[in-house]
Amino acid sequence: MAGAGLLLPKAPRRRQSTRTHEGRVAVARSDLRWCSDGLEIKCDSGQTVTATFAKDCCDREVMAWRAWEGKGLPGEPVREMLIEAVERRFGAVEAVPVGHELEFLSDNGGAYIAAETRALARSLGLKPINTPVCSPQSNGMAESFVNTFKRDYVARMDLRDARTVLAQLPAAFEHFNERHPHSSLKMRSPREFRRQQAAVTDQALYCE
Repeated sequence: MAGAGLLLPKAPRRRQSTRTHEGRVAVARSDLRWCSDGLEIKCDSGQTVTATFAKDCCDREVMAWRAWEGKGLPGEPVREMLIEAVERRFGAVEAVPVGHELEFLSDNGGAYIAAETRALARSLGLKPINTPVCSPQSNGMAESFVNTFKRDYVARMDLRDARTVLAQLPAAFEHFNERHPHSSLKMRSPREFRRQQAAVTDQALYCE
């Protein structure tokens, strides 16, 4: 077939990013790096529910999320989610400490790289960073969460239609934060880990 010229031409090789994957997304303390991704849930009715989330790369808590019926990840839910995440962690939109560098890691989806999203992230005190092209493992923590959420929660949901799925998501995210054990947190849930860390910090301040 090659001699007769019947083979399809080879696909052009995609350019590799000059940014390298350093092999570690996790960080040592909370609020140093957040990550985000999108996920789709297929319903028995043929409908699709799409969701996005903001997750801390240390304590693994999902601080905020958005979900809706339909495919695709528009920018507005991502921006609303970022505002909520900052409010939850810092008390107010303007409360990210000056000089505190907090990265917001995502892939190169249009909702994340949109000028409006990046501008809002910076105005909130976040540093938006995106994974290198052809390096999905650079956002591996977010992708791992998607797999875990689908395996441990979506697989047990009533998937009859989008409305039914959307009604179950608040309890699923809440259970993940409060009860789901994580091996890197010594089998504690994200919020259990955060409470223990806060207790240690309070004890240290009391001793001083």
